[in-house]
Amino acid sequence: MTDQPELTLDIEMMTDAVIVRCRGALTLTSAGRLRHEIKRLLPQTRVVTIDFTDLARIDSFGLGTLASLYVSARNAGRDVYIVNIGPRIREIFTVTRLLSLFEPAGHANIRIP
Repeated sequence: MTDQPELTLDIEMMTDAVIVRCRGALTLTSAGRLRHEIKRLLPQTRVVTIDFTDLARIDSFGLGTLASLYVSARNAGRDVYIVNIGPRIREIFTVTRLLSLFEPAGHANIRIP
């Protein structure tokens, strides 16, 4: 058993946007849940913001899921942003060049409440 909890999602619906707050670890065992929830939300909203304030860890499956969600959102005419990326995860995003996909939020390191 790991010290990090599995992924917990808190979804806040607004008029034309959704905030998905992630807590825990986005890994092989939890990435499918995030993918399912975001794909379910895409037809209902124009913008999905994924908040990583409480995300402790991400692995290659989590990164692949985020890249896939980006493509799905763009193909549907929607936007997906990631905000509040911590330093360790930001470094992974920079090395893999995923940070540029989620600009301007990723580029500016925008924080939301």
